[in-house]
Amino acid sequence: MISGCAWIPEGDKPAEFLNTPSMEHALSHAGRSELGHWPHECWWREFGNAELNNLMATALKESPSLKAAAARLRQAQALVRVEGARLLPFLDAAAGVETGRFSGNGYNVALRGENIVAAFITPLSLRYQFDFWGKNRALLEAALGEADAEKVEQAGVLLQLTGSIARSYIHGIALRQQLDLAHAMVELRRGLLDIDETRLRLGLDSADQAKQAAIELEQANKREAGLRDQLNIQRNLLARLIGGGPDSAKNLFGDTAIKAEKMQLPAKLPLELLRHRPDLASALYRAEASAQRIKAGKAAFLPTIDLTAFVGVNALRFTTQGASSLANLLFSGSSFSYGIAPGLRLPWFEGGRLRGELSAQRAEYDGAVELYNETLLHAVQEAADSLSRWRQTQAILEAQGRLLSAQHENLDLAQQRFRSGLDDRRALLAHQHAVLSQEYALKALEADQRAAVVDLVEALGGGYVNDLKTPEQTPEPKQSGWLPWRI
Repeated sequence: MISGCAWIPEGDKPAEFLNTPSMEHALSHAGRSELGHWPHECWWREFGNAELNNLMATALKESPSLKAAAARLRQAQALVRVEGARLLPFLDAAAGVETGRFSGNGYNVALRGENIVAAFITPLSLRYQFDFWGKNRALLEAALGEADAEKVEQAGVLLQLTGSIARSYIHGIALRQQLDLAHAMVELRRGLLDIDETRLRLGLDSADQAKQAAIELEQANKREAGLRDQLNIQRNLLARLIGGGPDSAKNLFGDTAIKAEKMQLPAKLPLELLRHRPDLASALYRAEASAQRIKAGKAAFLPTIDLTAFVGVNALRFTTQGASSLANLLFSGSSFSYGIAPGLRLPWFEGGRLRGELSAQRAEYDGAVELYNETLLHAVQEAADSLSRWRQTQAILEAQGRLLSAQHENLDLAQQRFRSGLDDRRALLAHQHAVLSQEYALKALEADQRAAVVDLVEALGGGYVNDLKTPEQTPEPKQSGWLPWRI
């Protein structure tokens, strides 16, 4: 089911830890008790932005991608019921009436040209296939594995959706803040142009200074227009992600407060958190389902033993004897009939079909195992890259903060010189523009740092909880090995 925040499958057991020495610098083997649960299911609420929370709530209800994933899950669960039916007896009932005429030139001389009427009622008919070799059980287990894979893939769709919404919203907030700064810089450039044009009219400066100020003003106008366009693109993207039209996001970014400091990186991150990634869980479930199909493919070489049985009544009358008496005859004791037919079928020769199917199932299994291993390696890389990006963007952000503080100090000095008459207004406006430029860069770096937080949350499963169970059976030896990387 989908809760208010995230997709949470049920009923699995803990698995082993991944032991990757090269990752020890990034992720530790800390115990679960030290970490608690990180990230939380509703991890985006840590940003403290009501507008972002509303976007997520809308997306959980209206997103077409989530609805499509739910439909795929229902389909997989229906196939589980189909495969499970193989383990149960088939019971049905039948009834019918038939009329006919024998050929006047037929082999049976006594029945030539005779008209007959027949009826039967079979209230109970049974068909059952004994699963001595585990074929039907293996097919059911494979279907259950595919259903589990679809379940966690739905969680993966949810994780990608919430991550995309969070990143787009974070960049939209930064663009909205940069747009305000860009507008302020346009006003400063316009003030500088007015001063240079005044000095040109008074003969205090050459035309070059005024022309350069006009160029810089148009560059500032160009940047402001570009930011408006990028902001509209982010609005349209968010509208699509939440499953609404363009108008559903036209009033976004009114609340620009994001409390990123609440989203703190834990001191230690256990490697077992990679187990919470939906793509990794899905790859493992599909590999286990492929192993079950190999078992079913082997059982196809063995005899099939089944049983059919029926109980009912049937009767036949010549029409010359009175078809109306058929009913009385049908329900008489002498019309009672039954049958029991055990059967055995052994495939001696099928033109290589069974061997071909088994080879295809083994190849499918090998591919599923390597896909799991590749997914695990990709998960380790993503987690390490995201963790490094979080730390590096934090360091860059702190350096940018120190640079901005230095620019503010220069602006204070410029204001003091302006008040004392040591500098003209152009120097003061130039220092104000430098401060705005550094604030403009700071907003972009803040967005990068917050996006890095989202990347790490997504790399570690985004609050998804799934403790994978280790397979009990050991499939046959093969070149690729059985899931050598296990978490």
